[in-house]
Amino acid sequence: MPELGRILVAIGVVTTIVGALLWAGFGKGWLGRLPGDIHITGEKFSFHFPLVTCLLASALVSFVVWLLRR
Repeated sequence: MPELGRILVAIGVVTTIVGALLWAGFGKGWLGRLPGDIHITGEKFSFHFPLVTCLLASALVSFVVWLLRR
């Protein structure tokens, strides 16, 4: 159980740091606008799916979890 507590605290700290960086404006120009992100604009609608941004975030989270498990 102590390992689970340590993992939850680490996830909380990382989430807080990432949230503070995003709130401060880090990544405002490129986050969600990477090559490969899907953006379709029609006459009456707009669809945006940040595919590459999601893959990058997933790889980063997987790397952090891998580091914590070592």
